[in-house]
Amino acid sequence: MIPQLFVEKIDLGDGRSITIETGRLAKQADGSVVVRMGDTMILATAVSARSANPAVDFLPLTVDYREKFAAAGRFPGGFFKREARPSDSEVLTMRLVDRVLRPLFPDDYHAETQVMIQLMSHDETVMPDALAGLAASAALAVSDIPFYNLISEVRVARIDGKFVINPSREDLAKSDIDMMIGASMDSVAMVEGEMKEISEAEMVEAIKFAHEAIKVQIQAQLRLQAAFGKKETRTYEGEKENEEIYKKVKAAAYDKIYAIAKVGSAKHERTASFAEVKEEVKALFTEEELAADGDLVSKYFYKTNKEAVRNVVLELGIRLDGRKTTDIRPIWCETDYLPRVHGSSLFTRGETQALATVTLGTSREANQIDSPSEQGEEKFYLHYNFPPFSTGEAKPLRGTSRREVGHGNLAQRALKNMIPADCPYTIRIVSEVLESNGSSSMATVCAGTMALMDAGVQMVKPVSGIAMGLITDGEKFAVLSDILGDEDHLGDMDFKVTGTADGITACQMDIKIDGLRYDIMEQALGQAREGRLHILGKLTETIAAPRADVKAHSPKIITRTIPGNFIGALIGPGGKVIQELQKATGTTIVINEVDEQGVIEILGTDPAGIEAVLAKIQSITFKPQMGEAYEVKVIKMLDFGAVVEYTAAPGNEVLLHVSELAWERTENVTDVVNMGDVFQVKYLGLDPKTRKEKVSRKALLPRPPREEKKE
Repeated sequence: MIPQLFVEKIDLGDGRSITIETGRLAKQADGSVVVRMGDTMILATAVSARSANPAVDFLPLTVDYREKFAAAGRFPGGFFKREARPSDSEVLTMRLVDRVLRPLFPDDYHAETQVMIQLMSHDETVMPDALAGLAASAALAVSDIPFYNLISEVRVARIDGKFVINPSREDLAKSDIDMMIGASMDSVAMVEGEMKEISEAEMVEAIKFAHEAIKVQIQAQLRLQAAFGKKETRTYEGEKENEEIYKKVKAAAYDKIYAIAKVGSAKHERTASFAEVKEEVKALFTEEELAADGDLVSKYFYKTNKEAVRNVVLELGIRLDGRKTTDIRPIWCETDYLPRVHGSSLFTRGETQALATVTLGTSREANQIDSPSEQGEEKFYLHYNFPPFSTGEAKPLRGTSRREVGHGNLAQRALKNMIPADCPYTIRIVSEVLESNGSSSMATVCAGTMALMDAGVQMVKPVSGIAMGLITDGEKFAVLSDILGDEDHLGDMDFKVTGTADGITACQMDIKIDGLRYDIMEQALGQAREGRLHILGKLTETIAAPRADVKAHSPKIITRTIPGNFIGALIGPGGKVIQELQKATGTTIVINEVDEQGVIEILGTDPAGIEAVLAKIQSITFKPQMGEAYEVKVIKMLDFGAVVEYTAAPGNEVLLHVSELAWERTENVTDVVNMGDVFQVKYLGLDPKTRKEKVSRKALLPRPPREEKKE
């Protein structure tokens, strides 16, 4: 018997709709829903342990998003025909959902919690990542898991000046905005996306439009929750508290921390000073007290530290390193640091440093995308690495982290639209973060810009980036430019903005408080613009424009297009012609067939080698025109004529018959021409008898007068 189903519909207002269903699948999970739009169907489940590990003082939340190849009627690629580790696109979707959900669980809820989302059916006109946040929240809505506030996420695009919610991939390609917005009914919690140099006002307008659509989706979740029967939120054992210990810690530490914070100091000096205060506080307790409640002492010290540092900013306008709220840390830059890479740069801002390299290649090096919801390739991509030594730590190396994938994606989106559409290269940027104390992703954007220009990539415009922060007590607030790592941890917002001198190219925002006002967001965007323009000035002082050409040791790429019927001749039997040509010229040759044309990429460092390939292509594709004259060279002598080669197309041969050498009768070919002779011939097309190409030397010579017959 099919169980009772509960379904709610969301009307998008343009003929499209989304449905949320519960009661059919995965009923042993604490909450489960199926979200459907078109033929795309997503299953989301939420499960949380009934008890927490007492030693855990955080929320062990796992958000997992997977796309099943069967959903698109496809087999997984590779040798093993089974889905394995998540792709970058799946990881990015996990991060989008996690960043909105995590702040909405109670601070003292520490039970192991899993939200699992999977694509079960894929419709090519529907992008599933835009539905993942809605599905996750709806699964929590029909569960008894403690969760403060329902949320949803939508993608917003602007096509021909009109905002669109959850566009298709085809429509998104026409848009100048691609933003994912996550929000509750009351406030925006997360923004991430890329734009084509839009203004700050346009960005706020897009966020507001998306928020209105999110409110409709949350109302649908509330209706589903009511129809299903809202479960009573489970009880759980929260963190232990002790007001007396808190008062004792605060009384001993607050003023000392306040004094350290208002002086302004470097990271290691400040950390050492705070550690001394903590040791003084711990000395106020006996060994027995610390054994029993040492975790509370540490917890309350952190709470006091946070309060004191925030109050210094709100009351004095002074930050941990002594800067004012709008100040940018000192910046120094350098290009061409690495002598043998194709392009490189160092960007250092305060205690954050990124080393970026650029590598140029052919379309063969494009990054292949093969997932159930997307297939294609990227000719520009960026990889971001964050080794533990960048923060002075020694940690296990466990492969590329979700954070590294996310930060690299943000920097890639910031730069990608500034790569010229006609750039022939595949471009890979690698950013190595060497020091970190505040927004290494924005340092990556800045270093990436300079490395691209150092490599000779003709960027449309240079791009810079800045990370903004916020501290507020509900009434007073301070927007912080170029935040430190500590200001990120202790603050209420992390807002990264990248752009050119003319507009925003990408953003990423995480809000840690409820009810962020739009006027504060607008101030943050305006302050961010001033900051990134200041940083952009430092970049262009170092390298004002892209180098006119790639470096001497960098590969040059030449592109040629030939008729499709010549592709086989250039490749040769079993690839023999192209392989021998690459070996002889020291080049890399890539041939792609596009619209029945052969698009040839020639990559090499030796101009002579590239010219030799071009000559070979010209030879293979040479097509003489009827009636035109061409220079030829004799390469072989025969009894009945001479084999000649077009000098403009070496290797392209044709027979010059003895009858076409001269107007006079020719007994011996050598009477007229010899090996190596160069002269002009006229192309006469195909001989109707032999069906072979025919050329004539005599056709270009004056015809002798006819002799009159004697009577």
